[in-house]
Amino acid sequence: MKREELTEKILDIKREKGWTWRHICDEIGGMSDVLIVGALLGQMKLVKPQAAKAAELFGLTKAEQAMLNEVPYRGTGTPMPPTDPLIYRFYEMVMVNGPAWKALIEEEFGDGIMSAIDFDITFAREANPKGDRVRISMSGKFLPYKYYGNQQGVPEYGFEEE
Repeated sequence: MKREELTEKILDIKREKGWTWRHICDEIGGMSDVLIVGALLGQMKLVKPQAAKAAELFGLTKAEQAMLNEVPYRGTGTPMPPTDPLIYRFYEMVMVNGPAWKALIEEEFGDGIMSAIDFDITFAREANPKGDRVRISMSGKFLPYKYYGNQQGVPEYGFEEE
């Protein structure tokens, strides 16, 4: 069985049982809802205890449980630019606002990147009289670029210079 087939099997069971992602995440527990859903959609991996809970919940085989614990080939299945309207809006936000985000982050932290590995993201519904809003909070570790081969007097890392 391929990872895509396992994802389809999980989605079929979710539909058949009428489960919500909230229910599934509560049953598996132990980590971020985004990570759990991402793993069940084939883009992340579950640690062994969570893979075992998912296997029990979905009635998966030992091989399918092991597959949930394997490092996936991430980013597959989404064309670039994305065609799904909701996913495209995230792409659009980065394309339009990315240069400003980059400039502001570099001014505050220096020459580096925000980790997408050491990273947290949360979503919340925010009531608004004009229509509910989606609040997204992202927190990623700042990773400064290392200036390898640097000589005396040249900083080793790209933290903000004083």
